[in-house]
Amino acid sequence: MLVFAIGLVVEGYTRGVLGENSADEPPSGGVAAPAAVTGGGPVIDASRPGVRSYSMPARTVSLTFDDGPDPTWTPRILAVLRRYRVPATFFLVGAHAASYPGLVREELRDGDEVGSHTYTHINLATAGWRESFELTLAQNALAGAAGVHTRLLRMPFSSEPDALTAADWRAAREAGRDGYLVVFTNLDTTDWARPGVGHIVAAAMPQRGQGAIIMFHDGGGNRGQTLAALPVVIARLRAGGYRFTTVTGALGMPPGDVPVTTRQRLAGIALVLTQQAADYAVAVLAALLVAASVLTAVRLSLLAGFAHAHRRRARRSSRYEPGYLPDVSVVIPAYNEAAGIAATVGSMVTSEYGGRLEVIVVDDGSTDGTAAIAGRADLPYVRVIRQPNSGKPGALSRGIAEALSDILVLVDGDTVFRPDTLGRLIAPLAAGDVGAVSGNAKVANRRGFLGGWQHLEYVMGFNLDRRLFDLLGTIPTVPGAVGAFRRQALAAAGGISADTLAEDTDLTMALCRSPWRVVYAPDAIAWTEAPSSLRQLWRQRYRWSYGTMQAMWKHRRAVIERGQSGRFGRYCLTYLALFHVLLPLIAPAVDVFSVYGLLFLNPVNVAGFWLLFVLLQALAGAYALRLDGERLRSLWMLPLQQVVYRQLMYLVTIQSVITALLGTRHRWQVSRRAGVFADLPAE
Repeated sequence: MLVFAIGLVVEGYTRGVLGENSADEPPSGGVAAPAAVTGGGPVIDASRPGVRSYSMPARTVSLTFDDGPDPTWTPRILAVLRRYRVPATFFLVGAHAASYPGLVREELRDGDEVGSHTYTHINLATAGWRESFELTLAQNALAGAAGVHTRLLRMPFSSEPDALTAADWRAAREAGRDGYLVVFTNLDTTDWARPGVGHIVAAAMPQRGQGAIIMFHDGGGNRGQTLAALPVVIARLRAGGYRFTTVTGALGMPPGDVPVTTRQRLAGIALVLTQQAADYAVAVLAALLVAASVLTAVRLSLLAGFAHAHRRRARRSSRYEPGYLPDVSVVIPAYNEAAGIAATVGSMVTSEYGGRLEVIVVDDGSTDGTAAIAGRADLPYVRVIRQPNSGKPGALSRGIAEALSDILVLVDGDTVFRPDTLGRLIAPLAAGDVGAVSGNAKVANRRGFLGGWQHLEYVMGFNLDRRLFDLLGTIPTVPGAVGAFRRQALAAAGGISADTLAEDTDLTMALCRSPWRVVYAPDAIAWTEAPSSLRQLWRQRYRWSYGTMQAMWKHRRAVIERGQSGRFGRYCLTYLALFHVLLPLIAPAVDVFSVYGLLFLNPVNVAGFWLLFVLLQALAGAYALRLDGERLRSLWMLPLQQVVYRQLMYLVTIQSVITALLGTRHRWQVSRRAGVFADLPAE
């Protein structure tokens, strides 16, 4: 993450300010350059007290190209120059040279010379302290790319000497003191503005046999017009008796390129590698951003579409028999659940369910008096079984073995049912092929940010997902908080397994691979206590995430199987892999891009993109809340959830993936309860 962040800072610095931009041009006015400069030639030597300017010999031209190298246009321009055997001078943007060092070496190999155009195309007239920094970086880029330094400089946004402002002249004089020959132009084709091939050709023609330095561009945008005009310019000048040479060649000076020392070369290579790594970092960020955006849009569309279809089917369907009243055994595994076990058991006993009911509390080695509290309640139909700690799967298995009924309801020790929940949860089992029913778990302690965010997550994520999976017939998880099972189905699935940290998901996936159906009863509502601290939330979600990945891996063969198992594998496991593993891994790109864009790009566009992203989430959330009969006012927490809570869930997924890759195993851990149901009225 640190390396990636450094890469983004480097890329943001370099790419955020590159390119021709009239907004970067300095204001006119002030004391201009001396008359010897403004009225002299286009090459200025200010390295000595007496400033000198140089003009091109008669019928001698030097073609110069700014803003490159560019991987699209520079090779094409080089091909034209080679075809006509014309040397040129390329003024390189250092960041581009570091990104494409092969093009720099190709220019030098073909007899061209290179000069500096700063590292990020900065306006030196307004750069201040950055002037020296930019020029040094550009030299290091040339050293790393081709093993040379240059004595030539063309200041960005400059043209002819008589256009120099006081600020331009100050920058040119500073560069001269550093040993640079500052190169301007006689003929500015303004090809960067794409004025048309005819205009570019006409602007490149010297008058009355005068020599000239002609300015073109091989980077910074679409250079198709430059490429088309270049052969015409060369042919006309050659027909007029002009010769072509580099800037220093025309003036009879030593070449502008000089070899660097080994130390300078190593420093340059380090810069080149850093810049290229930064380029790749942003390329990866862009790819992840596109992938995350596409996956998010696809997921929201799927969830909304399937939820609408699920609602319509529920209105039309009459497949369930509300008068179905079999004997039911409720199994409650409990480990240190003293804070809420009385409320949980009490909600079962006070249920409106009209059939015979038994409640079995399996105390799994609690040390806080859970068993005593459950037994002291002196409620009818309640049995408390004590056993040494063996984990939740062991406690569930013991309770199932002790149960007398063939219909089993498995409930966590921190869950409270509404009076009608048992009847609504059992009703779908009237269909003989239904082996399990998932209820609708809701967050009870939803006050405060943490509770509110979890409330939105339960409604928007978990329950919308279950509606989709219900229509597909591939529900992957009957939650431990509220689920009903047929004993025969449990036996067919192999019972409760301790192979994973998510025993409920493992069991449900096994059922999905069997002939039994798993369905969703959204009106079978249970209230569960959500973690009240970040530490507890992290432990719970890490167990869920890692356990789900374990279960997915355990049942991976379903993807290639036929029948119901293959349908589950290809629909459900693929969905989980894309939207519950891959999407959380790459979704942080949206947030990283937002920060990157606010710092280095147009903040208005970036803010608009992020707000659109949140708006899509809000629309899906509003529909989910409406389906669940919840108030829409919960949505005010959604923007903050996107900024804080969502990142926490991403980190949980990342840790789970790393743990899975390392092959680390963890035991089931219970969350510490706050006892929110102590004063909760029955609903």
